[in-house]
Amino acid sequence: MSEAEFRNEKLYQTTMSIAKKLLTEEIISRSDYCQIDTMFRKKYKPVFGTLFSDISLINIEF
Repeated sequence: MSEAEFRNEKLYQTTMSIAKKLLTEEIISRSDYCQIDTMFRKKYKPVFGTLFSDISLINIEF
């Protein structure tokens, strides 16, 4: 993994960590979260982040 790929991976993971916190605190909706994920996957092109994109890592029931 190159330095640029590693940097992008860190930025994506950090961004999504914040988005997950906002989702769990009900500040954003699941739809908003999905839009954020899509936008930042396109921007950062994470190597490992996409491995988990189809797996719900959080269990939230509204």
